[in-house]
Amino acid sequence: MLLNAEVRNRLFERFLRYVKIDTQSVEGAECYPSTEKQKDLLRLLVDELKALGLTDADMDEHGYVFATLPSNLPEEMGVKPAIGFLAHVDTSPEVSGADVKPIIWHKYDGRDMNLPGDPTQIITWDGNPVLKRYIDNTIITSDGTTLLGADDKAGIAEIMTALEVLLANPQIPHPTIRIGFTPDEEVGSGTKHFDLNRFDCNAAYTMDGGEIGEVEDETFAAWLATFEINGANVHPGYAKNKMVNSIRPMAAIIEGLADQPAPETTEGREGYLHPYGLTADVAKSTLKVLIRGFTDEDIEMRKTFLLSLCDRVKQRFPKVTINLTLVEQYKNMKAYLDRDPRVTEFALEAVRRAGIEPIQKAIRGGTDGSRLSEKGLPTPNIFAGGHNFHSKLEFVPLESMVKAVEVIVHLAKIWASA
Repeated sequence: MLLNAEVRNRLFERFLRYVKIDTQSVEGAECYPSTEKQKDLLRLLVDELKALGLTDADMDEHGYVFATLPSNLPEEMGVKPAIGFLAHVDTSPEVSGADVKPIIWHKYDGRDMNLPGDPTQIITWDGNPVLKRYIDNTIITSDGTTLLGADDKAGIAEIMTALEVLLANPQIPHPTIRIGFTPDEEVGSGTKHFDLNRFDCNAAYTMDGGEIGEVEDETFAAWLATFEINGANVHPGYAKNKMVNSIRPMAAIIEGLADQPAPETTEGREGYLHPYGLTADVAKSTLKVLIRGFTDEDIEMRKTFLLSLCDRVKQRFPKVTINLTLVEQYKNMKAYLDRDPRVTEFALEAVRRAGIEPIQKAIRGGTDGSRLSEKGLPTPNIFAGGHNFHSKLEFVPLESMVKAVEVIVHLAKIWASA
C-alpha cells in the first residue's frame, strides 16, 4: 500500500507545523506537565482530532489527549481487541526546541549536510553511515541552532495521517483504535498520570523509534542514583579546622566513575553508569547518575559498585556527610511483552507488509511503553523514522515517515482479523 501524493503532502505539512511549536519539557518541575507550553500542541491536536471526526477527543487535567476511532467491523465478526497508538509531544530538555526552522533536503545525494544556521553543525556522510539508506529521499533537518523535534513529532504526524487514511477508506477493516498523546516523556514522567481505564485497550504501540523498520520490544532497566554531599562553608581566610568542602569528595566520586562503562563506550546490550547532572559549592554538592542494564543482575552489579564507591569516599573524607539514594525509574519491558507474543509479532508482520525487512532490537533508552507494559498494557515501540535524537544534528527522511503510516494501517488490519 502506497500513500498517494496528496496524503504524503499532508503528512509533510503536519510534521513541519508541529515542529515549529516549542514543547520542550524540563526536569525537576513540581507541576505537571513540566512546561505549560506543551499544552499548545496538545490543544491543537484535540482540535485536529475532532476535525477528523473523532468526537470524543479531549485533553484531561494532566495534559493527556485521548481520542477513539470506533471499530468499523461488522457485528458478525464479534468483538475484536481494541488497540492503541501513542506519541509524546515534548522535546528533550538537552537542546532548545524554540523557533525551529526546518530545512528540506530534496533528493538527498550523499553529500554532507551543512546546517545553515550554525556552520559548526554538519551531518556528515562518514559520521552517519545510515544515510546510505536514504539516497534520493527527502530529508528534513533543523537549521542547526535547535533540535528538529522528530522525537516525537514525527510519531504524532504519522498517527494523525494514519487516522486520516482509515477514515477516508472505510473498506479498510480496523478494530476500535485508541489514540494517546502524552507530555513529559523526555523527563521520565510520560505515564505518571496516564489513565489506563480510559485508554481501555488490549495492546498499544508507541510510534517513537528511530530507523525505518525498527520494532523494539526490550528496553534498559533503569535506576537513578543521586549522591548528596554536605559540608560546611566559612570565609576562606578563617577556614582552618572549620571549612568542610563538599566539592573535593564529589570530585573523588566522579573520578571513581572514570573507568566504568559509559554511554559513549558501550553499545548493543551493554549497560553503563552515566553521570549527567552536577551542582556543586563548598557547602553542598549533588550528582545524578543514570544506571542502565538489560538484566537484573547487571543493574544489581552497578548499584553495588556505587554503594561501595560511596563507602570508600566516606572513609577518605570523614568530615562530610554523604547520602546515596537509588530510585527505580522503569523496568525492561521484555518480560511483560512476552506474556502476549502476538503484540510484537503483529508489529513485525505490519512492517513486512509495508515492504520493509523488520529490525527487532532492544532500546538503549526508555519509552512510555516501558511503564505501560509494566502496568498491564503491552506496548512495544515502532520506528518513527528519525535519527540523532536530542541533538542539533537530528534528521528524519520523509519516506520513512510514509512507511510508518503504512505500518499503522497494516497493524489495524491485522488486529481486525485477530
